[in-house]
Amino acid sequence: MKMKFSMILAATLLALSAFSFAQAGDDMKKAADDTGDATKTAAKKTGHATKKAAVKTGDATETAAVKTGHATKSAAKATGHATKKAAIKTGDATETAADKTGDATKTAAKKTGHGVKKTTKAVGSGAKAGAEKTDDEMKK
Repeated sequence: MKMKFSMILAATLLALSAFSFAQAGDDMKKAADDTGDATKTAAKKTGHATKKAAVKTGDATETAAVKTGHATKSAAKATGHATKKAAIKTGDATETAADKTGDATKTAAKKTGHGVKKTTKAVGSGAKAGAEKTDDEMKK
C-alpha cells in the first residue's frame, strides 16, 4: 500500500508539474504577444511621427526656398537700380569731362594761333630788315 500511495503521489506531482509548466508556457506566450503588440504600436507611432516630421521638413524647405528666391529677386533689382544710377552718373561725368576737354583744346588752339602769329610777325620783320640790309650792302 505504501507503494501504491507513493505511485499515486508521484503521478499527482507529475501532473501538477506538467500543469505548472503548461501555465508558465502560457504566461510566456502572453508576455511575448504583449511585447509584440507594444512593438507594433511603437513602430506605427514612430512611423507616423517620422512621416509628420518629413512633411514639416519639406514645408520648411519650401518656405526657405521661396524666401531665398524673394531675397535674390530683391537683391537683383537693387543691383540693377544701382548699376543704372552709376551708368547715368558715369555718362554725366564723361559729358562734363568732354566739355572741359573741348574748352581746354579751344583755349590752347587760340594761344597757339596767337603765338604763331607773333612769331610769324617777328620772323617777317627780321626777314624784312635782313633783306633791307642786304639791299643796302649791295648798293655800296
